[in-house]
Amino acid sequence: MIHKLKYFGIIIVIFLLGCSQVDKGGVEKAGLLLSHPLDDQGWNSKAYQGILTIQSSLGIDVHVKEEVQTYDQIKKAIEDFHQEDVTLIFGHGSLYADYFMKVKDDYPHIHFVNFNGDVSGNNITSLHFQGYAMGYFAGMLSGAMTKSNQLGVIAAFPHQPEIHGFQDGVSYSNPDAVVHLGYVESWVDEEKALEIYEIFKASGADIFYPAGDGYHVQVVEKIKSDGLFAIGYVEDHIDLGESTILTSTVQHVEKLYEAVAEAYQQGTLETGNLYYDFAESVIALGEFSREVPEDIQLTVEKAIETYIETGKLPHELDGQ
Repeated sequence: MIHKLKYFGIIIVIFLLGCSQVDKGGVEKAGLLLSHPLDDQGWNSKAYQGILTIQSSLGIDVHVKEEVQTYDQIKKAIEDFHQEDVTLIFGHGSLYADYFMKVKDDYPHIHFVNFNGDVSGNNITSLHFQGYAMGYFAGMLSGAMTKSNQLGVIAAFPHQPEIHGFQDGVSYSNPDAVVHLGYVESWVDEEKALEIYEIFKASGADIFYPAGDGYHVQVVEKIKSDGLFAIGYVEDHIDLGESTILTSTVQHVEKLYEAVAEAYQQGTLETGNLYYDFAESVIALGEFSREVPEDIQLTVEKAIETYIETGKLPHELDGQ
């Protein structure tokens, strides 16, 4: 039984390592809380793909609630899931961490899972995407590709590690380049994101990193119409324009959902904070544009391979 829309996920096996292990399983119903609509072509869409993967591959009944943001909304949603005998709840974002921590002891039979939040204790797990390196490699490529030595990052919030990685990657490959950084202070404010884009474009930027899933597509469409370049965000967005999207910083959100559900069923799901990067095949760069010369592609690919093997980024290996 599926509540809401249609997508199809991807199946992989991922090792879940953490602080302590919970001995329970046999999940028959899973719930998903989203802070925004599930058809955003980004972060929330990935979550929906993931929950449908669980439904299709494991035969689990899934329940989805959209635009659940406040404490009262979250509390009611959890109680609704409890009444529906849901025993595994995903809160798709860091905002759910504090709320889950407050209520988890009231529902000891439910395992709570959120993303990128700090948690501790029993029956709760947080999955962390290590975004710095993906931003770094995208910046490394962008620094090599810019003609104007002006680049623009349209970030949602200052805490995003990928934007700091992007800046450092640009600096590594092109010390003469300038990265203009602006904050939308929202994941979904398209108008503000486009305002920042116009300011950076007027400053001469020719490559942009719109790092917010709710406004990314709209900004890319404007970049495309202006004949400039962009880095895709969360998904591989090469389909938005092969001559526009140089590459994408991809988070395979959907891949974790089945792995978590399988681990829960087997009684091996770890509690606490778990971390994922390139080495776990959960973070990657997307397809390269045909506009990216082969030598630049090979340089970036080699740097990623080295990072997976050694855990070191190019500037760390060079002693910068």
